[in-house]
Order: sequence, then structure tokens, then C-alpha cells
Amino acid sequence: MPRNLSGEKRNRTSRIRAMRNASIKSSVRTAARRVNEAIALNDNDMSSEKLSAAYSAIDRAVKKGVIHANQGARRKARLAAKVNEAAKAE
Repeated sequence: MPRNLSGEKRNRTSRIRAMRNASIKSSVRTAARRVNEAIALNDNDMSSEKLSAAYSAIDRAVKKGVIHANQGARRKARLAAKVNEAAKAE
């Protein structure tokens, strides 16, 4: 239990930020999963659309400070490599 008001406020803000961060991380994971599903269906048009949506979600997470910029760049590069590999396979 916090001993003073600032400690109580810190607990409140920490819980609020944790919920926000979890929501944003979930949207990033969902976007990446949708890209992988489109790749599995061998649908190049849909996978490129989903890749664009994933880029947007990742960039939003980086901008909000939920994930580090390097992690965002790494995730985008790996997704793009998968999409490009799937496009070459066809």
C-alpha cells in the first residue's frame, strides 16, 4: 500500500498505462497474425494489404512508446521478408 498520495497516483497511472500498452501490443500481434494467415492462403494482394495494416499498427506502437523503435523495425522487416518470399514462391 502506498504511504502517500503520489504513490497512489503512481499506482493508478501504472495500471492505466499497462492496460493501454497491452491493448496496443495485442493489436500489433493480431496484425502480424493476419499477415501470416494471408501468406498461408497464398493471396499476395491480401497479404500486401495486411502488411500495410501491420506496418501501421507497429508504427503506432513505436510512436506511443509501447515497443522500442528497433523492435518495430525488426518486426516490419521480418514480415516484409515473409511476404516477399511468398510472392517469389508463386
